[in-house]
Amino acid sequence: MLIEINQQDEICVLRCAGRFVTGPGREYLESKLEEIRKLNCRKVLADFTEVPSIDSMGLSFLMSVYDFAVDTSGGFVLIGAGPVVRQALQVTRLIGVIRVAADLTSGLAALRGGTP
Repeated sequence: MLIEINQQDEICVLRCAGRFVTGPGREYLESKLEEIRKLNCRKVLADFTEVPSIDSMGLSFLMSVYDFAVDTSGGFVLIGAGPVVRQALQVTRLIGVIRVAADLTSGLAALRGGTP
């Protein structure tokens, strides 16, 4: 798995790639979460276009980022969720919690206060 963090004004864009599944990536995810906190990423857009699968570890990471963003009066949007990621969000009922947008433009608009 790979997570690149880019700041666009007040929004942190997480470009994620690879399988977000249990394994040796736990420390990597914890370090990325710490980086997000240090950057004070109050608004986060997670791009999962290149994430083919996710399990409980990946969902836990998403919820940790979501909690941090929402707790700091920011926002969180997920884009690019493929069928397997969407199914995981539906099964866990996170699809009703996490805001999902169709693409980068609509995700950024939703975080900036425009229409999702």
